[in-house]
Amino acid sequence: MFKFLALVVAVGVSGTAFAKADCTAHPKSEWMKESDARSQLEGQGYKIKKFKVDGNCYEIYGHNKDGKKVEIYYDTKTLDVVKSEIE
Repeated sequence: MFKFLALVVAVGVSGTAFAKADCTAHPKSEWMKESDARSQLEGQGYKIKKFKVDGNCYEIYGHNKDGKKVEIYYDTKTLDVVKSEIE
């Protein structure tokens, strides 16, 4: 019984840990340049450890201006927040 419960919990946690954001698909020609997006976010106080493209989103890992860990998905055209996780 314990093994079954542990498996159910592990599957449930892994399912949420890998949930992706649902960003709007824009033509690549309309995407904000990665360097401009990064500069804009750093200007808002984010310390970016990792900046990447994830499907139709820009995704950052790092810290906000309060020093809290963040994982944030942004629209590639508007840089609107689509999904965020803050510790």
